Amino acid sequence: MSGPQIRLGEILIPQDLIHRRVRQIGSQITADYCGKCPLFLCILQGAAVFSADLLRQVELELSIDFMAVSSYGTATETSGQVQLMKDVDSSVEGRHLILVEDIVDTGLTLGYLLRNLQSRFPASLRVCALLSKPSRRRIGVPIDYLGFEIPDTFVVGYGLDYQQRFRNLPHISSLIFNQAP
Repeated sequence: MSGPQIRLGEILIPQDLIHRRVRQIGSQITADYCGKCPLFLCILQGAAVFSADLLRQVELELSIDFMAVSSYGTATETSGQVQLMKDVDSSVEGRHLILVEDIVDTGLTLGYLLRNLQSRFPASLRVCALLSKPSRRRIGVPIDYLGFEIPDTFVVGYGLDYQQRFRNLPHISSLIFNQAP
């Protein structure tokens, strides 16, 4: 018996809509952080594409650093256990942090990251997420800047992947899993 066959489903969020929303979020961050130099913390690998586009829309001096966490492995469901795979390279104490996530699903990973970063005494900490699946939330987490709410479906594209595939799609699509006969 072989594993599931996968194929792309419908385009949920087209490229032009993504770019329009990223510009709007960038403008809002520019207004909110006027006179400050925020540190963007990109959560690898899924938020890399979103972060790159977002940074180009923010008209401020800023810095960027990266963190990597794992809670999925190769599965399509979170394990609930979050592992820090790569920590920031710079100190966050006294800095205005904007944590950039690709998707907030159960909230467990984001909750872990927020607790971890708050323990380092930043001046402020806000969350910017491209996508949110509120129907899957297991813990409440703040999202200060949100691209889109989506239904409870597995999505790929614009940085999001399935087993490291589909990150390069310019839009967000659903992924369909068909069990092989």
